[in-house]
Amino acid sequence: MSYFLNELEQCIPALRRYAHSLLYKQDEADDLVQDCLERAIKKQALWQQGTSLRAWLFTMQHNLYINQLKKLGRQPLMTEETEQLTHNHEPHKSDILIRDIDFCMRQLPENQRQVLLLVTIQGFSYKEVGRIIDAPLGTVMSRLSRARKTLQALMNGEIPPTKPVLRSVK
Repeated sequence: MSYFLNELEQCIPALRRYAHSLLYKQDEADDLVQDCLERAIKKQALWQQGTSLRAWLFTMQHNLYINQLKKLGRQPLMTEETEQLTHNHEPHKSDILIRDIDFCMRQLPENQRQVLLLVTIQGFSYKEVGRIIDAPLGTVMSRLSRARKTLQALMNGEIPPTKPVLRSVK
């Protein structure tokens, strides 16, 4: 049990990053991670030692997130970082780039954004992502390809955003 808990603890920062990139609000992301950790501890007997605990946890968190979206029927709105940037009178170029990337990421279809985040930010292999989201390898590869192309087109202004731009009101 101590091995499991030690490994579980090592995965918390990555789980938090992924949850935050999905939900955009730190308190909701922390709740998602807490639910995941609670479920993992309760279902510890289902994890097979020798397999990737990290992938098992991400699968669990992904499923909790999907269930939460279905239950609440909503989409994430704006990150705390983006809200802070909109209050900045003279943002730096890097701040603008971060805001633009964040905005464009939110324009991606949910299934493409998840794959892009799992591969590029979390460093999972395509095969691991397929297990996490319960999709064939070809589906993972095509979603990732479409996500990259769409993100690049959005960043270059080649296609207009489909979701409204949220602005803070002073």
